[in-house]
Amino acid sequence: MAKIIIPTPLRKFTDRSNSFETSSNTVVKSLENLVEEYPDLKKHLFDDEDNVRSFIKIYVGDDEIDPLNNGETSVDEDTIISIVPAIAGGSIN
Repeated sequence: MAKIIIPTPLRKFTDRSNSFETSSNTVVKSLENLVEEYPDLKKHLFDDEDNVRSFIKIYVGDDEIDPLNNGETSVDEDTIISIVPAIAGGSIN
């Protein structure tokens, strides 16, 4: 099964789980499977048109993919999918 790594800021929506295993065969289907299991996560990953939000980066292994263009990227049982939300804030002194 492919594994989705859930970042710390989103774990409050996944019952504190740090990963999720899925048998889906594409990146987008894997993410959809994740939000089916954890519905409160959906609004943080997908916009109103069910596209991955622009500030969410998705990696397959070490490679960043664009979910709009490469969401159909195939995954297999050894695939690691990482979700990386943009983090803003702080100041420069």
